[in-house]
Amino acid sequence: MPRRSIRFRRSAAVVVYWQEGRIVLENYLTGNRITANPQTVVLLDFFKNWHTSSQFQANFSEYAPASLARALKQLVRRRLLVREDSVEALRDARLQKSWSSWLPAGGMLQFGNRNKRCESNLSAAWRRFQRRAKELPLPSPVKHYSRSPQISLPAYQKTGALPEILLARRTWRRFSKRPIQLQALATLLGLSWGVQKWVNFRGIGRLALKTSPSAGSRHPIEVYVLAVNVEGLPRGLYHYAADSHRLELLKRKATPANVVSFLGNQWWFASAAALMLMTAVFPRNQWKYRDPAAYRTVMIDSGHVCQTFCLLATWLGLAPFCTMVFDQTLVEKKLMIDGVEESLVYAAGVGTPPSGVEWAPWPRPKAWAGIAGA
Repeated sequence: MPRRSIRFRRSAAVVVYWQEGRIVLENYLTGNRITANPQTVVLLDFFKNWHTSSQFQANFSEYAPASLARALKQLVRRRLLVREDSVEALRDARLQKSWSSWLPAGGMLQFGNRNKRCESNLSAAWRRFQRRAKELPLPSPVKHYSRSPQISLPAYQKTGALPEILLARRTWRRFSKRPIQLQALATLLGLSWGVQKWVNFRGIGRLALKTSPSAGSRHPIEVYVLAVNVEGLPRGLYHYAADSHRLELLKRKATPANVVSFLGNQWWFASAAALMLMTAVFPRNQWKYRDPAAYRTVMIDSGHVCQTFCLLATWLGLAPFCTMVFDQTLVEKKLMIDGVEESLVYAAGVGTPPSGVEWAPWPRPKAWAGIAGA
């Protein structure tokens, strides 16, 4: 049988924009970006459908074959074109299939900011903020309409179980070596992510009800647990089954080094007892909401459930935190998810509070006296 010619197509994640007077071509799914001339855009436009190199050269016969061959090689190398049957082409096809109605706006937001790393030198970071404050004053955290009529409100309630938990909630960045209990982890998972009830809709299907609100009751957020110091639970990476309230083991063993690497080098979280890795299963929301603006519902849902988690941890006497700095590629590989239909969107964690303090925002409190935290 004759060998089939290799075909190429423009990636569905390629966008064109202008920056500082130059044309920029970017594949936001892979992070590849190049400056180019208008003719490169014309070449890419030809590959809106699958074509072979022979068809490419025939269509642009006014150019030298060697020049076209070099251009094709560069476009493939820069991931602006995908090669048929390649890993990149399969991932690109998944993007087109599940994200078609949310592209390009939603795709750029989700895939254009992967693998963020944190400044690990806190002293250097603080000095940089001080220099910035001299150049540009810190924006006010509150807003007023000073010329509008003012109505004083009665004092709000600060006592009682819920107000006291709300007032006590803080972001912790130091933890004791004491483990958290499996019962506490079970409560955190069950009341934050667990399905509390099912509602059946005739001709549509059943919807899950949970403790946090979710747009259209789609509940796109899944949670995976990196258990490092949980009494009664072997160290490992688990998925939480929200309907059966069970942990499903994905990988044995977990270390503080895993916490740091997962969270983009944030070493101050190394002594956390457990890490909650929140992913979004985008097709759940994309099925109902076809407009790219619906991408926001997924992000808001992750915030809803994370606040529930932090309040529950505070109620249990634990020390919670949350962060949006993480090594997305590394974590998604460990979770064995494709990063397209299911992708990491948020991370939170918990430990036991260190003794002798009401709150531990930073690793070195003496050196960081006066610094406020979340």
